[in-house]
Amino acid sequence: MRIFYRCKQLSLVVFHLCSISLIASAEPTLAAFVQPLRSKRAMVVSAHPLASQAGLEMLRKGGNAVDAAVATTFAISVVEPLSAGIGGGGFLLLHQAGTKEMKALDFRERAPLKATRNMYLDAQGKVRPNASVDGYLSVAVPGTVAGLEQVHRQYGKLPWATLVAPAIRYAQNGFIVSELFVTASKIRKAAILSNPGARQVFTHNGVMYQPGDRLIQKDLAQTLQTIAKNPQSFYTGNIARAIASDMAKNGGLITLQDLKSYKPIWRTPICGNFRSARICSMPPPSSGGVHLLQILNIIGDTDLKSLGWHHPDALHLMIEAMKIAYADRSEHLGDPDFVKVSVEQLTSRTYAAKRRQEIRMDKARPSKLVKPVAKETLQRYTKANESPDTSHLTVVDGQRNAVSLTFTVNYGFGSGVVTPGTGILLNDEMDDFAAAPGVPNAYELVGGDANAIAPRKTPLSSMTPTIVTQNNNLRMAVGAPGGSTIITTVLQIILNVLEYNMDAGAAVSAARIHHQWLPDELRVEPFGLDVATIAQLRRRGHKITERSPWGNANAIVVTPDGNLEGAADPRGEGSPSGF
Repeated sequence: MRIFYRCKQLSLVVFHLCSISLIASAEPTLAAFVQPLRSKRAMVVSAHPLASQAGLEMLRKGGNAVDAAVATTFAISVVEPLSAGIGGGGFLLLHQAGTKEMKALDFRERAPLKATRNMYLDAQGKVRPNASVDGYLSVAVPGTVAGLEQVHRQYGKLPWATLVAPAIRYAQNGFIVSELFVTASKIRKAAILSNPGARQVFTHNGVMYQPGDRLIQKDLAQTLQTIAKNPQSFYTGNIARAIASDMAKNGGLITLQDLKSYKPIWRTPICGNFRSARICSMPPPSSGGVHLLQILNIIGDTDLKSLGWHHPDALHLMIEAMKIAYADRSEHLGDPDFVKVSVEQLTSRTYAAKRRQEIRMDKARPSKLVKPVAKETLQRYTKANESPDTSHLTVVDGQRNAVSLTFTVNYGFGSGVVTPGTGILLNDEMDDFAAAPGVPNAYELVGGDANAIAPRKTPLSSMTPTIVTQNNNLRMAVGAPGGSTIITTVLQIILNVLEYNMDAGAAVSAARIHHQWLPDELRVEPFGLDVATIAQLRRRGHKITERSPWGNANAIVVTPDGNLEGAADPRGEGSPSGF
């Protein structure tokens, strides 16, 4: 957060002058933002420098984008346990430069066989506080190891054990914990201390780590060594037995059968056109791709660039489009293996044009007046007449193959449960289901029947790993963590590059806004909007709430001369690595 700390130290007047300077033109000079790394050959960007170095190590060994992504993902599992790990799951998007194909892999966590629709409700039918967030009952079946094995088996070049080696090294030798790690662990202190395994790994005998301390994870190193020899040991071997045994002793639902039956799923990416670019992202059970395209379709042909970056009219249109998308998300999105998701209709330009008519440019609509489209109405629309706390990492190799991968343990430090003897921190992904219709989860998102709990069902996600092409050639790869804010973060980075011609550093650094329909509030970052713009938006009826900076995005952009430009979000501690 180095840029933002600097802004916060300024006086209020200077702070607003700083904000105003950032919106002065359609192509702002953003000298205060991170400078992107430029490279001619290959690049990795992730949420932690050590993880980026692990991926770069694979590229230097002759590995491809998949090899680098697998190594980086395993490394993140060690050095950023607060956000993601092998006890969680995620989504991967792969662009193959040679064939121009786009592939999407779903290795998201899934509900255990013993899961039930009302498992988090008390006798009165009320949702029990924190039952889906803390402890054993919040854990869904992890998919990260299976997903990495699957994509490597089909598309990797280097030996599997080579890819796991950097993560083993980081776990054995340790790494220096940052202020971000310490802050996150303090927020989740109660959950960590209440679990013996987590307490052993993430505290000094009950005393929380401090910045500069070295975290060594010997049990996790041994687990990774076992996975390096046989990744299926996580699902059928001693690792699986350890997880299932600990679950059985502590009221968890995951059994050996759950682990043995877990399989990643290849799905068809969701793609659509915006201006001269083709945007491809994750299909359901992620809502990311659907609503990213829906918002872009509602923006449509509006010339945002001529208005200027963060012009009140441009912001207003974007905000009202966000409300519509998140309202539809609450009703229509879920696991496509369990419910029918009208992807074609929701991403139809004709549907977007119809919803665009609801937007008044002089007045914000209260969220209570923004309704999800009725299912029977939605079926009228088609694309037939059209052109066809989480971690993110982005990789582009020398052949311009690209991987955009987002994975998570969900809330900070997941469930707070570490399986004894393994060092594996388990997710609390069950919270991403709708515990009851209309009851918000930890990210204040609401859902209904489409996202109700069911055995082996995948909870709805907002993860939005995205790859953009122009003329069938790679243009950019991007993604972000941040729960409900992921979709809008990726949206704004894409617009920053494609519409406002920002470089990768400016695009990921620039101030963001977010609206998710409910609660009815426009979230802005404290350095984000100048006084005049805020006044304009308030006059139109927007309820503005200042929030701490959010997200930890990263992106790699292919420049017009064919070189690479990569940047990690200054809100986090990541970095690009390239050669």
